[in-house]
Amino acid sequence: KVELVESGGGSVQAGGSLRLSCAASGYRISRTCMGWFRQAPGKEREEVALITNQGGNTVYGDSVKGRFTISQDNLKNVVYLQMNELRPEDTAIYNCVLGPADYCSGSRFQFSSRLGYWGPGTQVTVSS
Repeated sequence: KVELVESGGGSVQAGGSLRLSCAASGYRISRTCMGWFRQAPGKEREEVALITNQGGNTVYGDSVKGRFTISQDNLKNVVYLQMNELRPEDTAIYNCVLGPADYCSGSRFQFSSRLGYWGPGTQVTVSS
């Protein structure tokens, strides 16, 4: 059984930082795409950042470029999301996602269509 365990969410003031972690286990995919989506109340699900385990290719949503950094520890099967310069509009539930490597390329429609594996989510709240 595939399991994604997220940690690191919480509350912070605008301008602050948080780091999310996602530990993956139980999957049998050798080349993976892993990362984060988020959804705020009343808003559509939004791609935040993705990374491939081989090559470390990264993708970022436009709203987080230059502020968030995704990284990984392949030995531990853990992906991190360092979030700096947080804004109130970053408030959302952040879900870890995992899928085959091609989910990180092209139109990347798969995760948006809820394909792949999803963690339960961790709340990030940024106050002004």
